[in-house]
Amino acid sequence: MVLGIIKTTKNWFFCALFLLTAVSPSHAELRIDITQGSVKPMPIAVADLGGQSGDEQKFGRDIARVIATDLERSGLFKAVDRDAFIQSADALETLPRFGDWRIINAQALVQGRAKLVPDGRLRVEFRLWDVVAETQMVGLAYFTIPDNWRRVAHIISDAIYKRITGESGYFDTRIVYIAESGPADRRKKRLAIMDQDGANHRFLTDGSSLVLTPRFSPELQEITYLSYFGNLPRVYIFNIDTGRQEVLGDFPGMTFAPRFSPGGKEVIISMAKGGNSDIYTMDLRTRKVTQLTFHSAIDTSASFSPDAAKIVFNSDRGGTQQLYVMTAAGKSVRRISYGKGRYATPVWSPRGDLIAFTKIHRGRFFIGVMRPDGSGERLLAEDFLVESPTWAPNGRVLMFFRQSKSTADGKGGRSRLFSVDLTGQNLREIITPIDASDPAWSPLIP
Repeated sequence: MVLGIIKTTKNWFFCALFLLTAVSPSHAELRIDITQGSVKPMPIAVADLGGQSGDEQKFGRDIARVIATDLERSGLFKAVDRDAFIQSADALETLPRFGDWRIINAQALVQGRAKLVPDGRLRVEFRLWDVVAETQMVGLAYFTIPDNWRRVAHIISDAIYKRITGESGYFDTRIVYIAESGPADRRKKRLAIMDQDGANHRFLTDGSSLVLTPRFSPELQEITYLSYFGNLPRVYIFNIDTGRQEVLGDFPGMTFAPRFSPGGKEVIISMAKGGNSDIYTMDLRTRKVTQLTFHSAIDTSASFSPDAAKIVFNSDRGGTQQLYVMTAAGKSVRRISYGKGRYATPVWSPRGDLIAFTKIHRGRFFIGVMRPDGSGERLLAEDFLVESPTWAPNGRVLMFFRQSKSTADGKGGRSRLFSVDLTGQNLREIITPIDASDPAWSPLIP
């Protein structure tokens, strides 16, 4: 039986067909347990997808390379060098000769085919094989417009990641961030968006107005951010599909841009009134603003838990900048950070199990995580300046920006994006055309 899944949007057509899934009961299942801390990468061979015409072969090569790069970037897989492959692509079209793949130490094998069908669409088929058990783990075929070949590669990477780890992938996602250029005293900041691997980069604003702290909606197609127009801070909602911008409101004295609630119906913001900063929510339908904190201290940088029941924020109400958790109604406030140093920019994990934060101690900056009760603090990255963590939708990877120290003659000071997994061992730069700061990771693209 063949099961079809069809999705349509304004810009693309996509169809996935389940082909065959088989697991041998006589062998242990090929699996990576990513909950066990540091994991030795699994050797995986990603063969070029076959094709008849030159265009099909190019699609097959390009898709295979994106898949291999996605998986290797996760830190859980090591792509086997293609020069070591023994079985030819033509011979692989029939069935894998598993001995040829075992001899080059591949534990898993990805192979498939790309075909341009008469209606102009691209059909991409792939199969994931357990080389040791000599069984197919998953097989899928996708139909899409040729321009979406890269997205199909990310979707295949997610399918492989999920099949072997048991966790959802995060490759079919986007990053919005602040692109920075120009001298320090005339810094130009633009809103930019790209795929999670840095591809398909484009600018969303022209830099005529200062923009700060973009955040994705849970519905994905919208971004909220803070922009200064005539020195007046305004909160905007930007629709990615249409390019339409809507002013959410003018908020003099705002210290941090808004963040969407998990349901996308509210934003949570920090506003300064009379020199005092408190946390508020705004209902996006009614524009009703509700104050949640009433304290003489500075309360900022709030983030909802994924079930919307609690809020984490930072405050200096205890004398130094620390993390606090309260109910969604602003009740039962309690401090959760008790390590040395100051804590800021908390963000609740999509899984609900951890809170990421920026920590400042003895002039150094750290990116770390802790449980919602404050226990289990772990520091994952450290530098002269690292800040603004954002979670991948599976809650296993963080992205943040790192700024290097400027020299006396004004050189240096570059700001770049990095990702790191929860082990702290897989630190990788995400290449951007110009300096980059304040990233926000999207949910999986629907």
